[in-house]
Amino acid sequence: MMWDLHFVAIPGIWPPILVDKKMAEPQLNDILAALAFPVVAIAQDERIIAMNAGAIALTGPGLVGRHYVAVIRQPALIACIEGTLKSGKPGEVDYVAPHSTGEGSYRACANPVNLGAGRGVIVSFQDNSQVRQIDEMRRDFVANVSHELRTPLTALLGFIETLRGAARNDPAAQERFLTTMQAEAERMNRLIGDLLSLSRVESNERIRPTGLVDIVEVVRTASRSLEPLADTNEVTVNIIANDYPVYVIGDSDQLIQVFSNLIENSIKYGSKPGQVSVGFELIEMDPSLRSAAVRVLLRDQGEGINPLHIPRLTERFYRVDNHRSREMGGTGLGLAIVKHIISRHRGRFRVASEPGTGSTFAVVLPTPDSAD
Repeated sequence: MMWDLHFVAIPGIWPPILVDKKMAEPQLNDILAALAFPVVAIAQDERIIAMNAGAIALTGPGLVGRHYVAVIRQPALIACIEGTLKSGKPGEVDYVAPHSTGEGSYRACANPVNLGAGRGVIVSFQDNSQVRQIDEMRRDFVANVSHELRTPLTALLGFIETLRGAARNDPAAQERFLTTMQAEAERMNRLIGDLLSLSRVESNERIRPTGLVDIVEVVRTASRSLEPLADTNEVTVNIIANDYPVYVIGDSDQLIQVFSNLIENSIKYGSKPGQVSVGFELIEMDPSLRSAAVRVLLRDQGEGINPLHIPRLTERFYRVDNHRSREMGGTGLGLAIVKHIISRHRGRFRVASEPGTGSTFAVVLPTPDSAD
């Protein structure tokens, strides 16, 4: 008995699928359904004869039997499919699909195949959305860093030129310019320090800490280090805790950094005079962690934050008030560092605020009994 067989090469599948040239549509549907990515089969008459669940989710239901041009409305992919149908040669193009949260980026691959009474095309869609997002994040990051460094560098170059020229013999101007130059240099130093810190946190974010840490003592240590800043801003940091320790599994230095950043922000942007309070809650079962946990609540008496800004607070270089943040010496990276450290500890970070009512920052960390 002779079989009329043909290899179908679909990206991501090796070896190629071996199919009968006269394969019935139910058999083709079974093969496409087994593939993890969206796949569409188009016959020689240019009509769609089969789609798997991924393709239906991508393009919509009820499209089998329709002409592919009516379904795939992007000229580049239409031309690619047409070329494969005519020449029998594979083709690839980028395909952008609308999505409820934005746009999905795909690499569409058209491969020829004998289906029924003639040549058809198998179109597969490889999701490149995450790669595209990473590329965009990298470009944004480079642009933001360049912008943040350009401003103080421009100021320093201008002051140096002035000191060599008009202010060469003016001691008062020299003192004023040198003070400003020192502030700009310190700002660049803070930015570079935060960038290095963020890089270190991200590099070991997948490695969960194993140390036993008293979270109450961590907060007290962070608060003590900020006493001079609190005194200058007439802010009192009130830690509400019992005398016994509250343990979490964590990295002591990183957790001190978390609460130093949060307390420092509350001191800088809170009311003057004012108060920052830090409290602790033991939770038998936290729904978000699905385990026992401790919640650390930090409340300030500042102006509050418009809820529109809250979802973006932990983005790199995102500032609610750019001018004020730079005046305060902020780099725009503090809350991004907080988010990544808490993520490494398998915890949760939440912000609640309304204009005129201050802000509440919640850090939820699993307790040792709930550790994996």
